[in-house]
Amino acid sequence: MAHDSTAHHHESNTKRIWQVFAILSVVTIVEVVLGIIRPTFLTNTSLVGMHLLNWIFIILTLYKAYYIAWAFMHMEQETKGLRRAVVWSGVFLAIYLIFILLTEGDYIYEVYKNGYIAWDF
Repeated sequence: MAHDSTAHHHESNTKRIWQVFAILSVVTIVEVVLGIIRPTFLTNTSLVGMHLLNWIFIILTLYKAYYIAWAFMHMEQETKGLRRAVVWSGVFLAIYLIFILLTEGDYIYEVYKNGYIAWDF
């Protein structure tokens, strides 16, 4: 009898799982379609030394990473401080990595382009 009064009611997460699946699928489909079609206005337009299409891929990938952490790590149910500490740390590290890769990649490209080192590979 006491078991009935203290029983926990578990909600079905089936709807939530399908919602997460749908959102991640739509973002992935958009990435794949843009990768196949490669619109010329996105590949010919540059923003901060990189094609606009690449920026779109980076933004969509960061969105998916954030949403995966939000949904599968149950960040939506945590306190605001913990959410910010976990998610924003990863976002800032990813942005920093992108900045370093773009800066160093551009430097190496300029070295090879100006002929300081031969393209021997």
